Amino acid sequence: MTTAPRRPGMADVARAAGVSHQTVSRVLNQPDSVAPGTRERVQQAISELGYRRNMGARALATSRSRILGVIVDQGGYYGPSQTSSSIQMAAREQGYATLVAAIRDTSQAEIQQVLDLFLDHRVDGIIVIAPQVQLMDRLTVLAGEVPQVLVADGVEPLEGMLTVSVDQHAAAVMATNHLIELGHRDIAHLRGPVTWFDALERERGWRDAMTAEGLPVRDVLDGDWSAESGHRAGVALLEGGLPEAVVSANDQMALGLMSALHDAGVSVPGQVSVVGHDDSPGASYFLPPLTSVRQPFEKLGEACVEGLIGLITDVPIQPVRITPELKVRKSTEHWDMTGKPRLAYSKTT
Repeated sequence: MTTAPRRPGMADVARAAGVSHQTVSRVLNQPDSVAPGTRERVQQAISELGYRRNMGARALATSRSRILGVIVDQGGYYGPSQTSSSIQMAAREQGYATLVAAIRDTSQAEIQQVLDLFLDHRVDGIIVIAPQVQLMDRLTVLAGEVPQVLVADGVEPLEGMLTVSVDQHAAAVMATNHLIELGHRDIAHLRGPVTWFDALERERGWRDAMTAEGLPVRDVLDGDWSAESGHRAGVALLEGGLPEAVVSANDQMALGLMSALHDAGVSVPGQVSVVGHDDSPGASYFLPPLTSVRQPFEKLGEACVEGLIGLITDVPIQPVRITPELKVRKSTEHWDMTGKPRLAYSKTT
């Protein structure tokens, strides 16, 4: 079975002409605003590549369906799932329906299938939850044509895009500083997948907090958001030398990490303090209850819908970064720098 060749997109034209996506969009929409030489290069690239504008996308500028497309990772991770639910509720309150598409991977074929679905339903705009690095490359095909909101920190949006996020850098700084204030100096980081912008921002926050205090920065532990990967990271720490504390990029990995430490007889927080991210519903029922950075998902969903409606209706909207909140529980405690062993966690304490 042969696969149909991919239709050239705006990103291909921009690459061939040596210009930005915004310039290609201006040549298509406002050619007189582009210098003649540049305009000719773009038009030549369009001709050579056989690029054709998607008329479904173009129709979005002239008619409204009151449908918002939402792209979310199929992994079922707590943060993206909660954000999706909040977006759907906020959209309903504004009189919009949502068309949600879960993606398994970031291949060109799958992304194009989802975008074609959205265009067939004439969505007014698209919200992308926790976009990965590769997904951003795919989305540029619609840059400047279909309004898009990206729910991720640390992303540089293109024309027609808006970023709405929790300040993930601040979240990790907050978590790390909490441990530093408790006296911890050797603090490891269990990172999410490097293809996720939010994971990279959390790692950057941890590094910046450690560097600001002149503390040594350990090699990062790699995870994939799952409890299983957290357990593997815990085993690796047991084999390579335990830190005084760990900042985990999400609660599920923290759960797996604490399970591995518990199996080895290592006390949390008696010997190692642990902080998670997301403050998922089960965090307060972990043993011990997990200190975690709470993400305000309801506020995030409302900001996404408000921002996208602003783009659709040409109302100027600035990027939104929401400040998270640290929920301190019993997985972290003061580090006794005298060398005295500390008591293991007990349900009665």
